[in-house]
This record gives sequence, structure tokens and C-alpha cells, in this order.
Amino acid sequence: MRVQYLIIYFSIFICGCRSVQNTDSDPIPVHDSLTISSNLLNENRVINIWLPEIYKQSTDSLTVLYMADGGVKEDFPHIANTLEKLINEGKIRPLILVGIENTIRRRDLTPKTEVEKDKEVATVVGGSEKFRAFIKQELIPEIDKRYRTRAERGIIGESLAGLFVMETFFTEPTLFTHYIAFDPSLWWNNHFLNRNATSLSDLADSTDLWFAGSSAEDISIHTNELAQILKANTVKKLKWHYSDEPKEKHNTIFRATKEKALLWTFGLAD
Repeated sequence: MRVQYLIIYFSIFICGCRSVQNTDSDPIPVHDSLTISSNLLNENRVINIWLPEIYKQSTDSLTVLYMADGGVKEDFPHIANTLEKLINEGKIRPLILVGIENTIRRRDLTPKTEVEKDKEVATVVGGSEKFRAFIKQELIPEIDKRYRTRAERGIIGESLAGLFVMETFFTEPTLFTHYIAFDPSLWWNNHFLNRNATSLSDLADSTDLWFAGSSAEDISIHTNELAQILKANTVKKLKWHYSDEPKEKHNTIFRATKEKALLWTFGLAD
């Protein structure tokens, strides 16, 4: 029985914590890169910044969309290319994309956990609070200093990065205006975020949340549950949308639904 349990557990983990290696040969867009020496993380972090063409042609300040898994061999290229496509088609407003390249992914994107099996998935887990502090105290000020930015900000992520998005939404909702999460690993720490969702909903004005769940059973059970929680506990001024995607798998949902998410969040009226 113990062996059977371990097989089930690790199959869930593999599904819920996909590799972010870019295997689709997305063209790498023209972009800026910088390295931040982080005092909070005690390491150097590579940051990739994509700017829409209009940024160079105007003096306007733009909304910034932040993302973990933001290396050029991770999800940065396909999200930047999608933004460029939608902006050029006049479907969404211009945005700046800021991608944070991974160093120790499972450390940075996971909250602390009381579940011993969770602690076996990596040498170090539970570093999301420190990673969020890095974004808030070191990364955002550096981006605001270097580029013309608005106070309005968004964050996007999938799988464990989606878990980080959702944890930030519930624990520090004023850090971003827009939250986008694909197949977030809400099973972490015995689905702690769902169990405490009603007590973690002190949201700022004009906050919005878009999240999606695939056919992965360990994911969909919790994304569906969260949608029901949000329906039952309407939060004043929160705009949210749940995209239930039973035809998508964990490894297809990001690319299959990214345009839906960006159009809902940043779309221009027809």
C-alpha cells in the first residue's frame, strides 16, 4: 500500500510541477536583459524585459506584466510573442513583459507546507514569501526606475508559478492589479489556499483574477472548488473569471488558453 501511495503521489507531483523548458522552439524576441544582485535571495537573478514597439514611439507609461518561469528557454518567448501579436492586432493594450529566469524553481514558487510528502519533491521548498519580497522590494523598483511604468501591474504563471500567483492574490493582493493563473498547483499543503480562501480576501479596489483548470484530476478538483468558493463568497469590487478547460491537459493548457486570459484581462473594447 505504501508503494502504491508513493506512485500516486509522485504522479500527481509530476503533473502539477511540469518542467518549464521551452521545447516548442519559439523564436526569441528582441528584448532587454539585466542581472539583479538580490540581497534578499542572496544570489544574482536574470531578468528579461520585452517592450512593445509603441514604447519606443511615444512617451506613454505602460502597465507591466510580471512572470516567473521567465527565462528565454522557459515561457518568456511564447508569452512575449503572443503579446506582440495581440497588441499588433489591436486586441489588447500595450504592455511591458518582465520575465524572471529560474534558479531554484521549486524553492521560489512554493509556500511553506506542513505535509511531509510535499517536502520530498525538492531539496528546498517553501521560499515563496522571500521570492515575493524580492519582486516587491528589489525587482519592481528597479523596473520602475529603468522604464516608464504605471502603478497598475499584473502577474501571470502556470502550474507552480500559478500557485505563486494565487498565493500572492490571497496573501498580498495589493501587490498586483491583475492575476492570471493556469492550472495552479492548489493541492500544495493539503490545498491550504482553498481551505483558507474566505479569510484571505482583503482585496484592493479594481483587483481582477483569471484562472483556468485542465483535465488533470489533482488540479481540476481544486480549481473547480475555488470557483465555487468565490461564487459563494462574493468579494466586493473583485472581478474574476474561471475558465474550466476539461479538454486540455496540464502540458497544453498554458498555450491553449493564454490568449483567452490576456484578452479578458487586457482586452480592448470592440
